[in-house]
Amino acid sequence: MAHAEIYWEGQSGKEYQYWIHWIGTYFTNEPGNFIYAKEVEPGSWTPLYIGQTSSLERRLADDEKEACAKRNGATHVHVHTNRGGVARQSAEKADLIAKWNPVCQDQGELPSEGVPQVKP
Repeated sequence: MAHAEIYWEGQSGKEYQYWIHWIGTYFTNEPGNFIYAKEVEPGSWTPLYIGQTSSLERRLADDEKEACAKRNGATHVHVHTNRGGVARQSAEKADLIAKWNPVCQDQGELPSEGVPQVKP
């Protein structure tokens, strides 16, 4: 079964292709970026946490981040492999956080000019 794709735009205007999966999907042991998201209407998504990992096979985010995303309505995780190294993964993550300011992101990960959101 093929999974739907989505393009997330960063603050820079660059678009990043992700694949949409249910939370709990098993992934391969490859580095990548991921987004916990909720569908606010068919085909329209809100990112709740944006992250990166050295292995998509392992748990994507710590318990606190995943729990926050689920409390805020996350049902899916958007992922893609990223073999460009940690610097490239980090740059993509920062670009997306700067545009979307996800509610479950740590304050230290938010851009200084961004307005922090309060998590319930």
